[in-house]
Amino acid sequence: MGWPVSHSRSPRLHGYWLAAHQIDGAYIPFAVRPEHLGEALAALAKLGICGVNLTIPHKEAALAHLGDIEPIARLIGAVNTIVVEADGRLSGWNTDIEGFRASVLASGAPLVRDRPAVVIGAGGAARAVIAALAELGFFEIRILNRSQTRAMHLIADLSPLGISLVHTGWDDRQTLADAGFLVNTTSLGMTGEPPLNIDLGSLLPDAVVADIVYVPLETPLLSAARARGLVAIDGLGMLLHQARPGFKAWFGVEPEVTPALRAHMLG
Repeated sequence: MGWPVSHSRSPRLHGYWLAAHQIDGAYIPFAVRPEHLGEALAALAKLGICGVNLTIPHKEAALAHLGDIEPIARLIGAVNTIVVEADGRLSGWNTDIEGFRASVLASGAPLVRDRPAVVIGAGGAARAVIAALAELGFFEIRILNRSQTRAMHLIADLSPLGISLVHTGWDDRQTLADAGFLVNTTSLGMTGEPPLNIDLGSLLPDAVVADIVYVPLETPLLSAARARGLVAIDGLGMLLHQARPGFKAWFGVEPEVTPALRAHMLG
């Protein structure tokens, strides 16, 4: 469920696993307007649907419509995976945290943990990425977001993580000067969306740049990073790894992320 949702490659991903495990099931996109999210979620059990993923802009708003929410999802205030329980209750999880963490580790990128990480955005995806960066050992994270109010709400909500969280102004170029890791968690740069205009000139040569956008796979941000010789991590890995727990919960089989799967997604 998303608005928009036509860009999503999740149907192709889950379709691959359904076919590989010979499961009689389907995974389809639902374009749901924000004002209709509650109605759409309430209909899942009645329609016999075993669960859904959520993408922009539903990850935070969905919490108000769920019966059970895993502790880490409640802490960060965002869910991306919903399971319809046998009694019809809706359980909310956040698998984006593990998805991003696993993607970074699978990339083999060298992580400079003694320097700050910079997260662009302050939405539901940003919250999951910050939690993952904390798990990866980053002790200071700067939130680069146009809305100070939204960023300060995020900082207050995530204070239990026990790391340093600071909001910095959008035009403060010094934000990147000593950063060891930069990640875009917004839809800027996605096909059909405005570009992400940010100057990477002040990043040090050993910094890592990531983008959770995967349509296009090579975003302008990643292209600019590679042009400077920086290690760049695309958004496809996060998509693949975050999908595994949901698939297991819905269909009873734990799938694998393999080179063949990645090739299928890029085909």
